[in-house]
Amino acid sequence: MDNEKELKILMLEDSDDDRGLIEYILRKDKLSFVARCVNTRDEFNEAIRGFSPDVVLSDHGLPGFNSAEALEICIKQQATIPFILVTGTVSDEYAISCLRNGADDYILKSNLSRLPTAIRGAVRKRKVEKLKREARHALRRRNEELVKVNQELDNFVYSVSHNLRGPLASVMGLLNVAKDIDKNPELTGIHDMMESSVLKLDDTLREIIDYSRNARNEIDYAEVNWKALVENALRKLEYLRADHYLNKFIDLNIEVPFFSDAGRLAVILNNLLSNAIAYRENSREPIIAIEISTTEKNAVIVVKDNGIGIKSDILPEVYKMFYRGTEKSQGSGLGLYIVKQILQRLNGTIAITSAEGRGTTVMIAVPNVRQQSFD
Repeated sequence: MDNEKELKILMLEDSDDDRGLIEYILRKDKLSFVARCVNTRDEFNEAIRGFSPDVVLSDHGLPGFNSAEALEICIKQQATIPFILVTGTVSDEYAISCLRNGADDYILKSNLSRLPTAIRGAVRKRKVEKLKREARHALRRRNEELVKVNQELDNFVYSVSHNLRGPLASVMGLLNVAKDIDKNPELTGIHDMMESSVLKLDDTLREIIDYSRNARNEIDYAEVNWKALVENALRKLEYLRADHYLNKFIDLNIEVPFFSDAGRLAVILNNLLSNAIAYRENSREPIIAIEISTTEKNAVIVVKDNGIGIKSDILPEVYKMFYRGTEKSQGSGLGLYIVKQILQRLNGTIAITSAEGRGTTVMIAVPNVRQQSFD
């Protein structure tokens, strides 16, 4: 083993002649080593701890001690030490049993010429295994650190976003008071711009909170009330100025009870409807169609609009975080990214078809999780 350290070899052997022959074979093959030979259980135990061998060569039958017991001791105390059975007479069944129990190889004393190669191979194998274990341990430790950092960051983002919404609500209330006190047309325009900015910031904070909740909270499976879900989503659109002349078409085909996370489905629906209004075509009355159907297998949600549509070359990009595809985009660029993240948690799918200038259709499929799955 050129350019390698001197090996410490522990031999469990009660024959001086056999020990001498083994050492001769190893030196003849230019193996650099220092050997220690023992022949009792106590000596073997002490040598494993004190000598710290790089490899163990064990005869089988010694008075009051055998190779199977030596292998067991070796594994318990130093599981990474290569163990090679070197013996004159054992059955194939016994040798195979030793290999299954952790021995690296077995060599018959009638064929000691193979021993140097076996030692090199066993030492190399255990070295590689040790490196793999260390790499796995380092990777596991790094993953644990990353999980901790991500959790701390998520907690920070959630806390900051949640705490900012209170002051924003106060600002919105003060704006409404100011608008009632002073009806000056010039100030009204300024108030409207301020209100629009506050609402935009509040939307961004809401989306950040939605993203954080999806990442941190367990899935809450329950039967979904689709009628209430849609009504609540539409009610949240009332503050948008386009809502008062929005043509809505709703088709609910709920054939069977559907079980999933209603809170996450509400976030999905809110984002899709907000997008449909945000990207409306101002030259025509906006139309939104909501179609929901359920089966034993899944629920399919389809949201259609007649808005400005999405260019085909940017369709693959719309799920990216903070991506905004047009100059008309006024949002944070988180909406469809959050939708995609939620669907991954729910094992759902999303498909978007769109024609520029004609509108967009979003189809979502979510598995129906049976009640018995979580009762």
